[in-house]
Amino acid sequence: MRSLNLDQLRTFVEVVSQGNYSAVGRQLNLTQPAVSLHVRELEKRFGVRLVEHVGRRAYPTAPGRDLAAHAQRIFNDCEIVESTMRRFREGWLGRVRIGTGFSALNYVLPPVVRKIRLEYPGIDLFVTFLSTIDSVDSVMSNAIDLALVTLPIKEPRLRITPLRAGKLVAILPADTKAIPETVTPEYAARQSLILEHPRGAVQALIMRWLAGQMPLSGQPTLVGTIEAMKSVVSLGLGISIVPDIAVAHPLADIVVRPLKPSIPYTLAVIERRNKPHDPALEIVRDALIELGGAPTTPTLAADADGQPFSRDA
Repeated sequence: MRSLNLDQLRTFVEVVSQGNYSAVGRQLNLTQPAVSLHVRELEKRFGVRLVEHVGRRAYPTAPGRDLAAHAQRIFNDCEIVESTMRRFREGWLGRVRIGTGFSALNYVLPPVVRKIRLEYPGIDLFVTFLSTIDSVDSVMSNAIDLALVTLPIKEPRLRITPLRAGKLVAILPADTKAIPETVTPEYAARQSLILEHPRGAVQALIMRWLAGQMPLSGQPTLVGTIEAMKSVVSLGLGISIVPDIAVAHPLADIVVRPLKPSIPYTLAVIERRNKPHDPALEIVRDALIELGGAPTTPTLAADADGQPFSRDA
């Protein structure tokens, strides 16, 4: 079957819309016989009557209404194609979707986003808040392209690039009595613990550290983000264990102590091994590897004027 003639379809859609061959001809710069020919050619191709005439007005038949609806969808897709190609022509490089936990968003991504926005304005970044578990699932299902996660992860289909190593530390209210020089599992188990949500990799590391103290004397309070955990601790409601990157700068009302034994962690970027070559993806990956290994001054995404990147809830 020969290809559809888009000019004929455009003419037909206008005929259905306006109901008058002469009006359509004036709009499309065609003669009335040319408009009639386009409609007849479509009827000949499909073997059905597409238009009925009542007086001087043209009305679509049932097949004609269906064809007009399908044709409109084709034209919508054509407009998307034109828009996409125009963006490439004007310097658009592509779209990269990143999954990250809240801490990586605050402490790792800001310099990466700044670099991309300044040096590669043709790249659209979309960042989604996800736990490590959900990030792995989303990368594997191709819902996102890259993710910042806390190791370990055992998935042979993933390409894993370590960014920075660090340690977890304890944070305590500054008015806590007899604060030890190091925080042990025995000490932590006797305190009111403020921990992150259970799908986070950091909480899994902490629970392994506390394994010898189970069952705990009380259930930990679970808080959605590390920034919220720091706020709760500063109010004197308990102690928490967080990545060192989250407390790299002095905080009022909070004391930071190392853990004994220590809990090392590694922040890494993950992606599917079979991900096809994409210039925008390579640029963002390289920026993450270059800039993601050093801690930065905290910068909350919500306080960035001008919205430096698009963000999915």
